[in-house]
Amino acid sequence: MTAADILDLGRNVLGDGLVFLGAFATLVGAIGLLRLPDFYTRAHAGGVTDTAGAIGILVGLAILSPDLLTALKLLIVLVVALFASPTSCHALARAAFRSGIRPALDGDRPPPPQPGE
Repeated sequence: MTAADILDLGRNVLGDGLVFLGAFATLVGAIGLLRLPDFYTRAHAGGVTDTAGAIGILVGLAILSPDLLTALKLLIVLVVALFASPTSCHALARAAFRSGIRPALDGDRPPPPQPGE
């Protein structure tokens, strides 16, 4: 086994591992969307795991890509996703709060009254 074969094997193991971790993070987020109790916890689970999943999958695919141009394109998509995903999650949560959806506080207790209600 030559040094080039060892480096190629290491690249494949690292890339596959990152893709697997990203897919696992995305799966955990999908389960969180189904299991969590209210909109805000679901939005948090979806936003955080979506970003973590995108990092793992896109970096893993960039490592596995056959040429440098493809890897650079994947990393550009990653940078866009790193800005777009948290921003869109924040915008959704803010719009939900402004439309009257209040977060659940301390289990079954209703949220405190808001000023002007």
